[in-house]
Amino acid sequence: MNVASVLQELRTLITSTQAVVTLESAEEERVDELLRGLAAELGLPLFTWTITRGLHRIDSPNAIYGTNDPMVLFRHLATLTTEGIFHLKDLAPHLTQPAPIRAFKDVAQAFGGRRAILVLTGDTVSLPEELSLDAVPLRLPLPDRDDLKQLLRSVVQSLRAQRNVEVTLGPDTLDEVLQALSGLTLNQARQALSLVVLNDGKLSADELPQLVKLKGEHIADSGLLEFYPPGENAIELGGFARLKAWLEREQVGFGAEAHALGLRPPRGVLIVGVQGCGKSLAAKVIAQVWRQPLLKLDAGRLYDKYVGESEKNLRKALEVTEAIAPSVLWIDEIEKGFASGGDADGGLSRRMLGSFLTWMQERQASVFVAATANDLSAVPPEFLRKGRFDEIFFVDLPDAAEREAIFRIHLSQRRQDPGAFDVPALAAACDGFSGAEIEQAVVASLYRSLHDKTPLTSALVLDELHQTVPLSVSRREDIDRLRMVARGRFVPVR
Repeated sequence: MNVASVLQELRTLITSTQAVVTLESAEEERVDELLRGLAAELGLPLFTWTITRGLHRIDSPNAIYGTNDPMVLFRHLATLTTEGIFHLKDLAPHLTQPAPIRAFKDVAQAFGGRRAILVLTGDTVSLPEELSLDAVPLRLPLPDRDDLKQLLRSVVQSLRAQRNVEVTLGPDTLDEVLQALSGLTLNQARQALSLVVLNDGKLSADELPQLVKLKGEHIADSGLLEFYPPGENAIELGGFARLKAWLEREQVGFGAEAHALGLRPPRGVLIVGVQGCGKSLAAKVIAQVWRQPLLKLDAGRLYDKYVGESEKNLRKALEVTEAIAPSVLWIDEIEKGFASGGDADGGLSRRMLGSFLTWMQERQASVFVAATANDLSAVPPEFLRKGRFDEIFFVDLPDAAEREAIFRIHLSQRRQDPGAFDVPALAAACDGFSGAEIEQAVVASLYRSLHDKTPLTSALVLDELHQTVPLSVSRREDIDRLRMVARGRFVPVR
């Protein structure tokens, strides 16, 4: 739902004499502006309440005496016969005891049948069940492109009035600036723009990296997502030929021709398989190949000990991801965040799973979900149903050719010439090793060469390989079981 939809919903609710609406948003300034404009449009007075000041009409400096006490507020509201919009900020936490709940019910009943509406706002608005049944819940989305363009114009005008500011934004650069600000609140976007402009008195393509960096910091501060800009790192992935071919083919789904045929962009992949074989790297490569921002969601961070906070965290994370779209949402080890926990957690994991599946099914924004999983037995069967993901890939231990490619990648990344090593012999010596185990063997042998003050050689790497017990040996039964389950069910990446 965008801002226009929220406004239209509020208009309809007021016209239909709905008494109570909850409007969640962390941007109180935007909510104030939205309600002020709506009241003017409908010719209704707008009243605002806070615990510090009480109830006052926005065109009057004086608050009604004593109404900073919620019970006094309710008694006053119950006597009113006037129409209007009553904006009650952060009131929900005061509705926990029987007396305030009863008093609020009386107000809601008194407001019914006329154009008078109670709008309860806050970052999160949680009402007792007996009140929530009669309240219509809405949420103000993050600023869209038009909101950000208007903000950009306002900030530039303000800064130009204060000092000499040079702005050189062509159409392409303007698009990039707006994309760099997407996913932020208006206040965060305003702060980011002001910082980069005041830094050197300019706003041009040169300031884009700084804007993107500031956005990444704001997103990271939420504790829910990590942000990787498009093209931040060049990632090399050995093997995965079928996945790479699939990505190249599916990329046409983002084009105008596919849209004209009624085809929607690709929705996501689930990558399951042996630990340490490149599933996480594959998720990063998707964003790299498609030149889209990558957002990593650590599903474990969503869970909170307070009632309702976990669901709120999930909504916030998905809202940011949609605001930045087109984007890739990477969920590592998805089975740990959305496993079926039964009733052991009061049904929380089931509710979280249900909310996430609903979002996957109904989302309109171009968000591609790249999920990875190690333990298929813990993956909820709802994820494996065809249609949740465009494809499900299985990652097995690398074959000889892939092991050679992995050795060349990790030797090159550590300033070693792969041509100076017997790479085929190294690959043959580590049959059954994962990519992560091959990398660790290269790293450990390099440490040894530094300690002994000798160049790294094939013999040193071979010695390290011979001392390593790979997962395919120490956990042979688990890997065999995983292969058996995946055989014939999922698409191999090679």
